[in-house]
Amino acid sequence: QVQLVESGGGLVQPGGSLRLSCAASGSIFSINRMGWYRQAPGKQREWVATVSSGGSTDYAGSVKGRFTISRDNAKNTVYLQMNSLKPEDTAAYYCVANIKPDQILGSRDYWGLGTQVTVSS
Repeated sequence: QVQLVESGGGLVQPGGSLRLSCAASGSIFSINRMGWYRQAPGKQREWVATVSSGGSTDYAGSVKGRFTISRDNAKNTVYLQMNSLKPEDTAAYYCVANIKPDQILGSRDYWGLGTQVTVSS
């Protein structure tokens, strides 16, 4: 059983910062890419950022230059440092990890339950 648990969300003023964490636990043989998505009320879930197993990163245009994704492979954890936050960044943030549970099963995407980020004065 694989679980992803996010933390670090909350209420922040415009221009502020937050750091999200997402830890994977359970039966894990290897983790490939890890990333973050977000979903605002009434909108579709959108991709935010991805980090490969080797550390290469990619960002949505709306967050590039403000958000930084990173991972700690020893802790099976992915982070999202969010700076210069805007009201339009308000959303539930979900982490996703492509995980191979054991040597036999193939890898697939696992999702966390989400953490709420609200940017408001």
